[in-house]
Amino acid sequence: MQKILVIEDELKIRKIIKDYFCASGYLVDEAADGMEGVTRFEEGQYDLVILDVMMPELDGWEVCKHIRTESDVPIIMLTARGEEEDKLTGFELRADDYVTKPFSPKVLVARAKMLLARTKGTVLGDDNQLVVGKVTIQTAMHRVLVDGQELDLQPKEYDMLLYFMENQGHALQRVQILNRVWGYDYEGDLRVVDTQIKKLRKQLGAQASYIRTVHGVGYRFEEKE
Repeated sequence: MQKILVIEDELKIRKIIKDYFCASGYLVDEAADGMEGVTRFEEGQYDLVILDVMMPELDGWEVCKHIRTESDVPIIMLTARGEEEDKLTGFELRADDYVTKPFSPKVLVARAKMLLARTKGTVLGDDNQLVVGKVTIQTAMHRVLVDGQELDLQPKEYDMLLYFMENQGHALQRVQILNRVWGYDYEGDLRVVDTQIKKLRKQLGAQASYIRTVHGVGYRFEEKE
C-alpha cells in the first residue's frame, strides 16, 4: 500500500486530505508544520508528499529543498496564492505539481494518482546519483555528466533529462513530458517538447541516441544496445 505524507498547518484541510486519500486506499501520515514535516520524512518512507507553501517555522520552499537533497519522491505543492512566480519557484525546486487553494479533494487525489503512475518516487542512493549507461545525474549538486564530462544544461534541459532517467525504458507521451517539465498550467503548443528534445540530444552528443522516438506516442530514454 502506498504511503503519503501531508505537511499542512491548517488542521481542517489536513484532515480532509487525509480522509480522501485513506478512502482511496492510501496510508497517510500528517505533519502540522515544516519542521515536523522534515522530521517525519526523515524517519519514514513515502511514495508522495503533499506540501503546503505557507507554514510557520519552516515554509514549504525550504522543506522542498531539504527533501530534494536526498529523494526524488513526487511532491505536490499547496498554496493559497496563485501567482506565476510562485509556480515557477515550485518547479525550479523540482516540485512535480502545484495546486492552488481552494481545491477539490477529489481532483487532488486524481492528480496524485496520475503523478504516482508516471513517477517512481525513488529514494536515491548514498551518492545521490541516477545513472543510465554513460549518463549520470548528481542530483544533490544539480550536475550532469556524460562519459565523465560535465554538461552545462539549461533548466528545462535538466528537468527533461531527469524525468527521462527516472523513467528509463518507459515510453513517455508528449503531454506527460509537458506537464512534468513546463507544468499543468502551461498553455503553449506540444511542439515545444520536440524542440526541447532536439536541444537535449545536441547536448548529449554521442549519447543522443539514448533518447528514442516512439512513433505515435512520444519518447523513451534507455541505453543503446
